[in-house]
Amino acid sequence: MVEHNSHALDTVFHALGDATRRTMLGDLAAGERTVGELAQPFAMSLAAASKHIKVLEAAGLIRRDIRGRTHVCSLDPAPLMSADEWLGVYRRFWTDRLDTLEQLLRAEDAAPPPPKPPLPGKEGE
Repeated sequence: MVEHNSHALDTVFHALGDATRRTMLGDLAAGERTVGELAQPFAMSLAAASKHIKVLEAAGLIRRDIRGRTHVCSLDPAPLMSADEWLGVYRRFWTDRLDTLEQLLRAEDAAPPPPKPPLPGKEGE
């Protein structure tokens, strides 16, 4: 099993545990955004957006570059790769289980149907 820094994974999953932060990451996957641009879809203050951004920064998921008075954020996918590797163990678990289920269902479909029992009162007619 792949060993990971437990604290780093905890921090990443905590950051991903909030829908606002997940949306912000999705926006950043398309390219750099200012703090104001990240806040805009949520109609939140820049201070509230900044709190979310600080959580994402603490997890290492984003970088913030200050250009004059403008804070520009960009995605750093490396921590997501570590989380994906950790989740891969469970992905393989479910893939194996679903493959087994598929084999059972295919075998069931290929088996001949069981004989139908005779209807009551129809024997010996």
